[in-house]
Amino acid sequence: MVSPILVGREKELARLVELISVTSPVPAVAVVEGEAGIGKSRLVAELLTGPAVTGLRVLRGACLQIREPFPLGALVEALRGRAADLGESALSPVAGALRELLPELATVLPPAPPPLDDRAAERHRVFRGLAEVLTALGPAVLVVEDLHWADGQTVEFLTYLMSVLPGTPPGTLRVVLTYREEASAAVRGITARLPDAIRREHLVLPPLDAAQTRVMASAILGAEEVTAEFAEHLCARASGLPLAVQELLALLRTRGTLIRWEGGWARRALEELDVPSGVRASVQERVAQLSAGAKEVAERVAVLQTAVPIGLLAPGEAGAIDEVLGSGLLTDAGGLVGFRHVLAAQAVYEAIPAGRRRALHAEAADAVRGLRPVPLGRLAHHLRHAGRTEQWAETAVEAAEQASRLGDDAEAARLLADVLRETDPPAARRAELTVRLGWAALELLRPPPVADLIAAALEQDVPRPIRGTLRLLLALHLERTRTDEARIGEAFAAAAEDLTGRPGEPGRPGLAAWAMAGVGRPPSPVPQDEAMSWLERALATLPAVDDPAMRMLVLGKIAMIFVVIGDPRWAGLAEDLLRETGGRRLLRREVNAYRSIGGAGLFAGHHRAGRRLVTAAIEDGAEPDLRGRLELRSLVVIAVADYLEGSWDGLAARLEELREYFGDEPHERIIMDGVGACLAAVQGRPEAAPPFLFEAVATAQTRGQFDDLVLPLAVLLRLAALRGEQEAALAVAAEVAVRWEAARLWPVAVRTLPALTQALLAAGRAGDAADTVARWAAHLDGLDAPLAGPSLAYARGLLAATGERWAEAAAEFAAAADAFEAVPARYEAAQAHEQAAACLFTLDDPAAATRLGRAVTLYGELGARWDLDRAAGLGRRWGLRPSPAAPARGGDDHVLSARQEQVARLAAEGLTNQEIARELFLSPKTVDKHVSAAMRKVGARSRTELARLLPAD
Repeated sequence: MVSPILVGREKELARLVELISVTSPVPAVAVVEGEAGIGKSRLVAELLTGPAVTGLRVLRGACLQIREPFPLGALVEALRGRAADLGESALSPVAGALRELLPELATVLPPAPPPLDDRAAERHRVFRGLAEVLTALGPAVLVVEDLHWADGQTVEFLTYLMSVLPGTPPGTLRVVLTYREEASAAVRGITARLPDAIRREHLVLPPLDAAQTRVMASAILGAEEVTAEFAEHLCARASGLPLAVQELLALLRTRGTLIRWEGGWARRALEELDVPSGVRASVQERVAQLSAGAKEVAERVAVLQTAVPIGLLAPGEAGAIDEVLGSGLLTDAGGLVGFRHVLAAQAVYEAIPAGRRRALHAEAADAVRGLRPVPLGRLAHHLRHAGRTEQWAETAVEAAEQASRLGDDAEAARLLADVLRETDPPAARRAELTVRLGWAALELLRPPPVADLIAAALEQDVPRPIRGTLRLLLALHLERTRTDEARIGEAFAAAAEDLTGRPGEPGRPGLAAWAMAGVGRPPSPVPQDEAMSWLERALATLPAVDDPAMRMLVLGKIAMIFVVIGDPRWAGLAEDLLRETGGRRLLRREVNAYRSIGGAGLFAGHHRAGRRLVTAAIEDGAEPDLRGRLELRSLVVIAVADYLEGSWDGLAARLEELREYFGDEPHERIIMDGVGACLAAVQGRPEAAPPFLFEAVATAQTRGQFDDLVLPLAVLLRLAALRGEQEAALAVAAEVAVRWEAARLWPVAVRTLPALTQALLAAGRAGDAADTVARWAAHLDGLDAPLAGPSLAYARGLLAATGERWAEAAAEFAAAADAFEAVPARYEAAQAHEQAAACLFTLDDPAAATRLGRAVTLYGELGARWDLDRAAGLGRRWGLRPSPAAPARGGDDHVLSARQEQVARLAAEGLTNQEIARELFLSPKTVDKHVSAAMRKVGARSRTELARLLPAD
């Protein structure tokens, strides 16, 4: 029983009609969100059958619960059968990249272009081709439903499409997307950063209320009305879900418990509608009313899950098919029979006894095997549930090959992992499949845990080169989690030996060099001299690497290691990288190399060179960056550069925006949290900062990110010294220093030396402070470490000031200040200027005023309020009133970021989090975070107070 009219969605339909209207030349994107059974598909169907789409081609596809090893399935479905529509279109050569994906369009597509070496670049070319074909079919509306089941490439393509929509000819394309409320952050992210040139709507469908349920029930039953009591009870039992309302009414009519009452409909007795809420029980009871043949048809369709040709169901039993179609459970769409809603299919499937279900899956496997092309994903699914393990494994591997060939590494990795976990192939076959799994998983942003499978393959007797590849893969996957440094080093070393060629046996120099660099990377489990020899071996192996992309990858890793240990050869390697890759778009691995070397250079004090490399990664690596992830990661490093150099204007707000994209990626979160804690301490309330700084240090320490923790540790030590609470911070520093020394990270660690020296002196440990400075100076001698000079000078200035050797101290501090400004490191420079001024005041040297003025100016520009107050106090004690520069905007912990203020004003107007989320294309969770932050910053205890305390526009 289906409602003949749309109920409770009039406003939403009107908003869609206005957005999609053919009269508008501006690109438009609509999102329809809601729980299963809420009516998303019905709303979209009403839109597509109405006058709003007159003159538009309707391109419609849906994501399926059973995935095929064929990415972009919803887009393929939307474009299937459009060859005639493209016949007159002049497509560019890039559209030829779609030939394998869309063989149905081969007659109108250009020849396939030559293959590329980079997987991401291949995908980007496919995406460009898809966008061009969609544009050529315009004016059109593209509808992609059920994105909560989307494969990764579909999400990537739609994200890409959003970025290029503004460049399409006016009026060419409108896009409608639907998904459930449990959709992933990646799916929500498709529309999170829409260009301003795109008109947008985000509709979250609410449940029906009792009044709307009454209208729907009346329409379904063909009556003027039903009783209010009946509608209220029906609404409660259906939880306001339109699908459940329809199913419950169908069940009650089947039972005969609906009766007419004075021209309307009522329940025979209130308690007689005592059925479980939702859909499951009503659907299962309706199936029970069917004949045996019709019930079998319903069960077959439930097992198949997707709409299928009638011939696959029950040949020769047309009456049974007609019966189940007549019941309203199934629908016939152009010869394809399927359930009206996936929830109904699930309800029927769950009621099938286990033995019969297995038999039906076996029949389904035999049936879909006859389709052309064979849907390998569905075939594997049915074989698996039919208990045909060997056949399932063969089909799953074939499906994985297809997925890998089409760039769907996530599906390939899932299938291969399942096969390896649930079957026991021979040793050689296991090794082969595991190697494929290992590489496919490494292509993913968040690889699945497969180290145990790689280790299991290594327990078998396999040839040496394959063993070496497996060991390299094991090390790389363990490296992602950083849980066992010794095991990682051992795996890299063993891999390097296995992959190095021997007399009469060719090696794999690219992979061998990669493994060698892995052994030498800090922190290395081997002694320092041995680690260095591994790096030298890797460098010597590079000329033998024929693959340019592999050579650049290894070169980048060696350069990154060299820069953090102070080996000056890093600069020459970086120049080699720039020379070989300059003048063209960068491949993904090259972008990573630029960012890695640049980021390491920043932490080692090469601020200008590091920023140049990371900026190049952003500017030259954008084209193959399908989800913007490479750019976003580079922007995190740019944020670090801004903090290190003292470009703090708006930095806190930018960090907060970036956090939204890295909620579940610990590496970037640790970096951002560390920088954010430092900013909050310096620009906000220092007395509240230590817990956050301790947490940032501890988290980075747990993850083995010993270079990233230098920033929060330096601020923590300095704060602790000034507050006389240095013991806990010194204990942490001592523990971390052991790891720095083992990893040879002196060019990075030296950034903390001034604060460490200050904390030791505050603790009354002048001897330890002097020994520390001398020991660190010895370690840094001869290293390429730009921060060594100013940091050592600052520390020596502190030692001299403690001994009241004011002239010596002033000279050291002045040298440190000038050197820090040259780096540039403006915050450290300001501190050195202030210290120099304090010593010069003691000596009655007129240069004190100049040094203090510079410190005050820098503190003011940085928004470092507590430093500024202290420096101003120093001046007043000596009869000066220095004038600070205007503080950096956005640097105050009490100042709202642009996004926080935007959210706060909407909350103050009375909008709920859900309404704000729809308005700003954010998740409700993100909105809640912004509201909480805004209330904390302005001191509001309620949304009413928030409205009163927000600053005037």
